[in-house]
Amino acid sequence: MPVLASHRKPRTKVRTTTPAVGFTTAALASVTLLSTQSATAAPVEPKPAIEDVQKKVDELYRQAGSATQQYNRAKAASTAQRAKVDTLLSDVAKRTEKINEARRELGAFAAEQYRTGGIAPTATFFLADDPQAYFDQSRLMSRSTERQQKAVDDFRTQQAAASKKRAEAVQSLELLTETQTTLRSSKQKVQNKLTEARSLLAKLTAEEKARLAELEREKEAEAKEKAEKLARRQAAEAKEREEREEAEKKAREEAAKESGGDSGSGSGSGTGTGTSPGSGTGTGTGTGTDGSYAAKAEKVLAFARAQIGKPYVWGASGPASYDCSGLTQAAWREAGVTLPRTTWDQVKVGTRVATSDLQPGDLVFFYDDISHVGIYKGDGMMIHAPKPGANVREESIYYMPIYGSVRPA
Repeated sequence: MPVLASHRKPRTKVRTTTPAVGFTTAALASVTLLSTQSATAAPVEPKPAIEDVQKKVDELYRQAGSATQQYNRAKAASTAQRAKVDTLLSDVAKRTEKINEARRELGAFAAEQYRTGGIAPTATFFLADDPQAYFDQSRLMSRSTERQQKAVDDFRTQQAAASKKRAEAVQSLELLTETQTTLRSSKQKVQNKLTEARSLLAKLTAEEKARLAELEREKEAEAKEKAEKLARRQAAEAKEREEREEAEKKAREEAAKESGGDSGSGSGSGTGTGTSPGSGTGTGTGTGTDGSYAAKAEKVLAFARAQIGKPYVWGASGPASYDCSGLTQAAWREAGVTLPRTTWDQVKVGTRVATSDLQPGDLVFFYDDISHVGIYKGDGMMIHAPKPGANVREESIYYMPIYGSVRPA
């Protein structure tokens, strides 16, 4: 039997090659490209110069000082509002008690009328055993009715007054809530600024911290040099003033002698005596005013010196720690002068004086936002509570930009 031919075509083997090397190369190239792009997209920021860090930290402390004054103002307002609310609530309680008393009195009248009942006056007259007794009783009832009416009027008056005071108390409580919200907000703002400043300082290396300390010393030295210049100028002006006053005094004495010589010895003596007390009184008035302020200023400075070394704490007003306006307020209290709590309000007290005319005891304010204050001690120097992390100390008034100065008393 013949072999049948197969109709199937033989398979042809097709060789396939996998370009593994090509894919690997492309992948590596892609990774390299992505790495290059990543490096280009996120460059490492250069570290700020230490001078820039110093400026930033100083600015944060200034902002914290301003927020501290906001906190102080809100705290003072909150304390005052709390006292007002307590007074109003006490008043409302007293008026409520008066309303209750009036209500009890009205209740007694109502109960009495209920017991006796109501009879027409004509019937009462005819049923009475003694007509005269009826008229006497009628007059008593009339007076009783007047008392009842007065009780009703008193009740209405007390009720209206209590309602008014209750409304005032509610309004004051709402205002108290607002001031307490401001207080919390100001407190958080201070803490945020101080935290940011500490974070910047914590990132510094030991070398950078040393450089920062050196910059601070340079700043202090420059400020001290300006203070010494002011002290020399003030000393020269004081000497010139004394010489001028001495010359004027001698001129007056010479004029008095000449006037006495022309008028004769007896008359001259009288004129001389009259002129001398007159001149003395004029000088005494000026000295008396200056002396009064100088005496107060000495008490202020004595107190301030005793606080040197105590820590700055924002919102503090003694006795263990102070912020800047807390120190000035406490110091002037020793001299019998009551200052407001904040720098913004203290700058409005007393008389404005130029920097060249500063006297010991004057208050010197700093920055455009008036967020810092110190007590002038003379020779271009002041005593102040500087900033967080520092203690009460003496420092040049030129350490910070001066806003202006006042003489509180």
